[in-house]
Parts: sequence; C-alpha cells; structure tokens
Amino acid sequence: MATPSEEMKQLNFRRFEDGNNEWDAWDEKIFNEDTSHKCPTYVHKTPPCQGSCPSGHDIRGWLAIVRGQEKPVEGMDWKEYAFRRATDSNPFPSMMGRVCPAPCQGGCNRNDVEDFVGINSVEQFIGDTALVEGYKFSAGTDTGKKVAIIGGGPAGMAAAFQLRKLGHGATVFEKDSELGGMMRYGIPNYRISHEKLAAEMQRIVDMGVEVRTGVRVGTDVAVADLEKEYDAVLWALGCQSGRGLPVDGWDGTPNCVSGVAYLKAFNSGRMKATGNKVVCIGGGDTSIDVISVARRIGHNAAIGNPEDIVNDESIVHDQAIADGAGQAEATLTSLFTKDKMFAAEHEINDALQEGCTILDGVMPLEVIVGADGRATGLKVCDCTMDGMTPVPVEGTERVLEADLIVSAIGQGGDMVGIEEMANDRSLIDSDKNYQVPGKPGHFVAGDIIRPHLLTTAIGQAAVAVQSIDSYMKNKELGKRPKIDVHHFSLLGKLHEAGLDPEAYDPGAGDLRGTSAAKFAVHNYEDRSFAEVIPSSALFLGHFKLVPRHIRTEDVPSGDEVLHHFKERMNGLSEEDTVAEAKRCMSCGMCFECDNCVIFCPQDAVFRVRKNESTTGRYVDTDYTKCVGCHVCTDVCPTGYIQMGLGE
Repeated sequence: MATPSEEMKQLNFRRFEDGNNEWDAWDEKIFNEDTSHKCPTYVHKTPPCQGSCPSGHDIRGWLAIVRGQEKPVEGMDWKEYAFRRATDSNPFPSMMGRVCPAPCQGGCNRNDVEDFVGINSVEQFIGDTALVEGYKFSAGTDTGKKVAIIGGGPAGMAAAFQLRKLGHGATVFEKDSELGGMMRYGIPNYRISHEKLAAEMQRIVDMGVEVRTGVRVGTDVAVADLEKEYDAVLWALGCQSGRGLPVDGWDGTPNCVSGVAYLKAFNSGRMKATGNKVVCIGGGDTSIDVISVARRIGHNAAIGNPEDIVNDESIVHDQAIADGAGQAEATLTSLFTKDKMFAAEHEINDALQEGCTILDGVMPLEVIVGADGRATGLKVCDCTMDGMTPVPVEGTERVLEADLIVSAIGQGGDMVGIEEMANDRSLIDSDKNYQVPGKPGHFVAGDIIRPHLLTTAIGQAAVAVQSIDSYMKNKELGKRPKIDVHHFSLLGKLHEAGLDPEAYDPGAGDLRGTSAAKFAVHNYEDRSFAEVIPSSALFLGHFKLVPRHIRTEDVPSGDEVLHHFKERMNGLSEEDTVAEAKRCMSCGMCFECDNCVIFCPQDAVFRVRKNESTTGRYVDTDYTKCVGCHVCTDVCPTGYIQMGLGE
C-alpha cells in the first residue's frame, strides 16, 4: 500500500536516510568502530539564530525562559528574567521586536522542519511587558572613569547602557532635540511607537547617563575639549545624510531630496502634507517608508513647494494643512525585482495594499527639469541586473511625472566640524576592536563605520565598550572569539543557582578519570566560541510540525490609508508567545526531553539530582556502565550530546 502524500510531508523519525546503513568502504567502518569506545560529552554550541544576529543575542536562552524550561532565580518572575537575559546584549527589545529584519529567523534551524521560530514576536512581548511592568536597569559600581559618546542613536545609547553596567560614566552628545537617532527620526510612528522608544531610551538615561541634546560636537563643543575631559571618546554619529541620485538633472534641482531628510521632516512632526506625485528611488526599507508616509499624509496644495518643508527645519505645518490634505500618488522604483528587493517582504506587501505603486526592475536615467528649474518627472527604463550593475532594456524608456523626487539609495555621515575624523567616504575608519586607527582613546560604532542594520550598530557598541574598558584599564586587547556573541555561561548559571564547583585540592591524590569529583563540571565542553551547530547535527525527527504563531497587522487599504497612523503590528498574547517559544529546538543545548535517559540500553545516562540540576546540567553519564553504543547521541534532538570522551 502506498504511503499517503500527507504522511510523506512529515519528518522521518529515523535519524538516517535509506542507504546510510551501508558502508561505502571498509576503511570508513574501521574508523567508526575505532571510536566506539568513546562516551558522551555534553557539548554546548552556538545556535544559528544567535550566530546570525549581529548583536549576538542569547536568543535560545530567553526563549527557554519564556517556554518555562529555564527557571528564573528565586523571587523573580519569568517575564522579568527573560527581559534581563534578552537585554544583556540589546537594551531595546520593544523596538527591535518590531523593526529588526531578523537575520536570526533566516538562520533558524527550524526552517528545515517547517518554518522559523517567530523570534521577533517573542522579543516584542518581552519588551512591551517590561515597559508595562516598569523594569529598570542597574548600573555597576562607579569606577571614576567617564566616556564621551557622540550620538544618541541605537549605537550610542547601547554603548551608554554597556558602560554604565560596568560602572563607567557616560555623557551622550546629541545634535537633535530627542534621543533615538534613526530609530526616532528615520522610522515612522506607525511602524514603531515613539512613546515606547522614548521609554526604552529613558530607561538607559535612568542608569545615570548624562545627556546633552541640541549639541553638535565639532562646532558647539571642540573635540580637543572632550579629549581633555573624558578618558575615552566613542563616535556613534550614525548616517543621517542621504545620497543623491547619480543621474543628470539631480544636482541643484530643488524638489529632489533625500529619503533621510524626507522622513526626518515627517518624524519630527513638522511635515503634515507632501507633493501630489511623489516618486522615490530605492528598494530598501527607507524607500518603502517614504512612499508609505506620502500615502498617509497626502497632498495639500496650500503647502506650496513640497520640498520646502524637507529642506528648511524652521517650517512647521499646522493641523489645518493636515486636515485639508487629500490622497497623494506615491511610486517606488527599484533596480531589483520584488523578490530580490532589500526591503522586508511584509513591508512591500503592506505598501502595495496601502495603494503605493512599486515599479521593480526599473532604473532611473535622468531627472526632467522644467523651465522654472524644478523637476517635472523622472525618466526611467526597464533593466536587468548583472550582479549589482543594472543593464538597461532598450526601447522601454518613459517618464514618470513627479512634483517631488526622493532618493533613498544610501546614506552617509554628516562630518561638518569633525572633518579630521572622516575618511574619503565621509565615514570613520575602524579596526577589528572598533578603535579609530591612529587616534588613541577614540572608538567608533554603528552606521558611521558602514551603514547596516540597527542590530549591527548595537552589537558593535557592545564590542567597542569592551575595548574601551580594556583601554581605560591599560589592558591589552585580547583576540576576539571566532563566534563573537553573548555566550551562555554554564558556570554563571551554576553560580546563580548556588551550585558552584568545589575548590580543587591538588593534594587529593590521583583524580584522573574521576566522574564523582565536584571541583569541575563533569563531561561538559563549551565550543560555543568556535562552532555554530547546523541542522544536520540535530535529530529533526523528534519535532512535530507546529505552525508559527504569526502576529496580525492592521494594514489600511488604499482608500483608508490617508491619516492612518495607528501602529500596524499587533503583539502576540502571552499564551501565543509561550507557545511560539516552545517551537524553539534549543539547538546546541539540552532542553530536558529525556530521550537519552529513556533510550540508553545500559542505564548509563541519568538525570542529575533535582537539587543539583540546572540548565545545561540536566543529565550526566556513569562511565562505569557506558559501552560507547552512540544511542544517546543518535536520539538527542538538539545535538548537545557527542561521543567525545575516551581518548
């Protein structure tokens, strides 16, 4: 009888595929049997979600807390415990749970089962709960050292957070009136709550961070004065200068503006209406935000030239302008087709539902300028891509009418007053430890090194702070680990649970081969600094197919989008958050399934006593019973058990 097609879609419970029981050559059999004497080692490796995260989140760790597998310290609620673990590397869980493009989810091994774990949705729940409950951060013991941080965006404020945890003083110099950088001025309020952003920023300020807003270093404050007053300087300027379009007619044309400036005018509350026909060139999230904002605020002829509000920060639209606005046309052109655009897929789909037009596989050729010197349209043509180079398709040229053309093709640094820090790309050079070459005491993090993700800036800030700490203590900077993330520490977990190993007594006699001594963690090996565990090392047949718990979105239609500023993304309920966390396969770490205990034919693998057990130390092996049969490693779902001892 044939197997039904639905059953064929299920993962096979067997670890090995047909034919894997046959040896291709005798030498393979000999080499395998030569290691049959080996006994289990519990090997901690980095999961690919964490290995894919630029900020090095201990994602597996806080998912284990949410699912109830890892227990909080006595007297602490699991929600706060998850918050403490999640913010060890990233102090903005509410924001990042909303807007991070989640490379962690792309790396998730669960993709080889049915679908990735919704890591972002769990992080949003953790962050939003923390704001409701009023969880705070604590600063370390004061060291007397202090650091000047230039820029109050994600990199600068993440650095302030990490510095205060170490007890170092931190002063943030921010040229704008509010903290947040591109999170505040580059991301519209229907994608993130500016109120929640301000709360996450304030939580860091409350650690004792001094903030000086409206101050531009290089003009209002001299760099030399900072060098005299502070023990180190961290440059976290971000990139808030947009790149112009490299086509004829762009330079000097007044109604050709950058996407960064356009979004800042909206996010600062000044711009409440825009042009009637807005054309944006891009393909990333910034360009999607531009056309989505244009559809929301609409057009009002009373504003005159739509670029004036973008270019002149003294102009502020009143509410009457907003009330009198009607629908605006918003068009995005992208060199890449929709499936290859850099913007998040759901952001592209949302923009289309909101009535935006997306012309993919299209390249700009020329800005058409009228007799009055203003742009009247953008000449484009279809194109194909040769790598990153567009190739025009002859005979497809046409003009898109426009009264405002927006370039969202990249960003650069604003280096006015600090030209001595800039390289030839208007960015700041960095070495592997985020020191500025040739500038002792100067460090750098974030987009000003190379524009990338928010989580990249946050991760760089954490490493830069470690370098700053070593510099101020006159310590040599050590080599960074191959897998440079915030690693789970079994010794730290044992200490937290009051299970520290006993002191080693060198006079206790011959202790070779002991499994009973308490001075070390028996048969445990930490390879998390060197290896990311692939799905091939897991027993995928253990996991049932469980659909992802997907956050809902309130996306307006084209008819509803005008003045629709309600946040689109809805968070998961507590029940769905816990259920989603339970989909995590705990790659590279025991999640207490008991397979090894159940299937061991010698009863050699046993559970650690409850009063001695903790995460990563749930099972142990009696080597007087183990015969090296490899069954435990074959049935371990997470790849935590490997046959390592016995050489």
